[in-house]
Amino acid sequence: MDRERVQGLAFLTLTALAWGLNWPIVKTLLAQLPPFSMRSLCGIVGISFAFGLAAARGENLRVPRGQWRHLVISSLLNFGGFSILTTLALVWLRASEAVIITYTMPIWAALIAWPMLGERPTVQRLLALSFGLSGVVLVMAGAGMEVSREKIPGALCALAAAWLFALGSLYSKRHPVAMGPVSGVAWQVALALPPMLLLAAFETPHWAGMRLGGWLAVAYISIIPMTLAYLAWFRALRLLPMSIAATGVLLSPIAGVLASAAMLGEPLGLRQIAALALTLSGVALAARS
Repeated sequence: MDRERVQGLAFLTLTALAWGLNWPIVKTLLAQLPPFSMRSLCGIVGISFAFGLAAARGENLRVPRGQWRHLVISSLLNFGGFSILTTLALVWLRASEAVIITYTMPIWAALIAWPMLGERPTVQRLLALSFGLSGVVLVMAGAGMEVSREKIPGALCALAAAWLFALGSLYSKRHPVAMGPVSGVAWQVALALPPMLLLAAFETPHWAGMRLGGWLAVAYISIIPMTLAYLAWFRALRLLPMSIAATGVLLSPIAGVLASAAMLGEPLGLRQIAALALTLSGVALAARS
């Protein structure tokens, strides 16, 4: 195995594990702060860390001419819209449920590749879609196997986030931002912050009620998944084929479901395992097609 492939797989593994662990931590933090106040706080801390790290590395913080369009589009897809939708999904869904639905992303990436890259959907991709959607329906089902209406808004937000994640990954693969890696992530987080601040203006956070665990959660979310994991993800996209990168994120829902069971006491029974297995089977088929 060549050196670039090994590096890409290492970056991909770190990314997937960091993103998977992020879901139960965000769910925990939502018990202390309103959703967009929480995201705004994490964004401010993340921007400060990312720009500070870029400056320490000697990267040029100015955006090169001709890169603003790619930077804004990548920011809206990979950070802004995705963060808003996943945060809303966690309001209605358990962390384990939200992570399973969101990581149907490779299935949608395989379908979106038709209009974007001219790759027609095959029977295998359509079968992958059916597996993935079956997993989503099972996530939403209760003990009586009827779809819970209360979960529908959360499921729709998670599915929309998966679409944005797929679009963002394909766009970043085709149009990587031509600037320093850390400063590029810092600018993308910064450009995604204004909508969060606007939505947070309608909330009333109780900052005095924040506990030590909440501040530690803010530090983790801001530094690891929001900054360092995205650096690793964009690097992995440059080093690996999209199919391998898409398959690698299968670690995220596994890590998210296991961490949610351990940290939040969320159910890890037959239904959850079956939903995870169906979704991962669909994603694996999509990535191999």
